[in-house]
Amino acid sequence: MKLTFWGTGTSTGVPVVGCDCAICSSENPRNRRRRASVLLEQGPRKWLIDAGPDFRSQALDAKLDLLDAVFLTHGHADHVLGLDDLRPISWKRAIPVWADSVTIDSVRRAFPYFFSKGDGKTSRPQLEFHQAQAGIPLVAAGLAILPLAICHGDSKILGFRVGNLAYLTDCNGIPPETVPLVQDLDVLILGALRPNPHPTHFSLDEATETARQIGAKRTFFTHFSHDVDHDIWARTLPEGMAPAFDGLVLQF
Repeated sequence: MKLTFWGTGTSTGVPVVGCDCAICSSENPRNRRRRASVLLEQGPRKWLIDAGPDFRSQALDAKLDLLDAVFLTHGHADHVLGLDDLRPISWKRAIPVWADSVTIDSVRRAFPYFFSKGDGKTSRPQLEFHQAQAGIPLVAAGLAILPLAICHGDSKILGFRVGNLAYLTDCNGIPPETVPLVQDLDVLILGALRPNPHPTHFSLDEATETARQIGAKRTFFTHFSHDVDHDIWARTLPEGMAPAFDGLVLQF
């Protein structure tokens, strides 16, 4: 199976609109970050985790022509606002979308026309919403995936485990019920926002320590702000850990 990082940025993306800081002005392509999302592929099948505001450009760059399913971590704008851009490929075949009940309610408020009845097929994406629950495995278009509860501030949202890979973005804590579900990982993908503490995201040091405790063979960090210089941070990380970057491909 192949995983491609479609985006590794926080909600603003990097560069940030109106900012001329060193990172936003950087010519290093690894400091240019679209909103966080990953694509999983196995043979002809494709599964997406999160569809943020950059989905259209991400999909065009990847020459995406179909999706077998979408999984949503939570309902914040940087993770769901690209759902409307699923329209052209969903007209070929309806796309299952898996999310927890809170996220489905958020999508319903943001896009009420997704859930309307009647004709108008071309005015909305053809999405089939299914409820995912943390700790309960599911199979979507042949992919066995385990939703995981993770802490995002005072809320619990979803991460996902596929085989021996876990994707935990927008995270500032691993609840006790999830700890045994993220053991024996070959690959951990973990959110790490910035050097300074944040109320709803791991700082770089917190993410590094959490990754050490989980003990995956390889860890890649994601969901960075413009306070993170890719190359500088990469040089400080322990062996087996690295910051991801847009376009990075993993085989697992």
